[in-house]
Amino acid sequence: MKNNITIFTDGSSRGNPGPGGFGAVVVVDDFAYELGGRETHTTNNRMELSAVICALSFLDTIQLPTTNYQLTLYSDSRYVINGATKWVYGWQKNGWITSAKKAVENQDLWEKLLEVMEGKKINWQYVGGHVGIAGNERCDQIATAFADNTSPSLYRGTLAHYSIKNIADVSYDISKDTEKRSTKSRSKVAAYSYVSSVNGVVETHKTWAECEKRVKGVSGTRFKKALNPAEEKELLQQWLGK
Repeated sequence: MKNNITIFTDGSSRGNPGPGGFGAVVVVDDFAYELGGRETHTTNNRMELSAVICALSFLDTIQLPTTNYQLTLYSDSRYVINGATKWVYGWQKNGWITSAKKAVENQDLWEKLLEVMEGKKINWQYVGGHVGIAGNERCDQIATAFADNTSPSLYRGTLAHYSIKNIADVSYDISKDTEKRSTKSRSKVAAYSYVSSVNGVVETHKTWAECEKRVKGVSGTRFKKALNPAEEKELLQQWLGK
């Protein structure tokens, strides 16, 4: 459909903090633009925000077919979507202090996001990570490539010559979700990692022994098993975003 702009974004960090990258795919009518970048020391949430900022900033640099367009942005980061649609204006009004009386993390990027959102009517949509949505999968590939300090080839051109023919298809791949939500009890499924939070500091652990050593006997801690990279990422976004 004409006059449509569709954006997919994703971020990645190796270590959280650690080297990170972000990726975005911007589809404007019959053209596709791949974007990305990296930082040597960053977090998942900063890369998720950077991906959105990059994509929205890019729109200001190209000739759009019309001012009357429909803009939809798909992200697998609830931290970004909730921040952009619920939290950021309250933070700004309160001098960038949260309801818990703490300084807002990543204030510099939230301020930049407010700038690039100005004048744009954005339909924010959450998509699950790694469930077969082509745009999300491609952004993940770009983001992880940059995080690993490689240089992915970024496409810019017509959709007719784009290798991903179903880039704007956001239908849900139920088979992958079913695989992720195994009918076996979680306690019987091998962990991909464990995530712990102690006094607001979040860490990931490859073994339960490492996690247990950190949280045992410490009050006010949180910890949870992640079965795959997507679950680990979701936990990091939730716990670091609060």
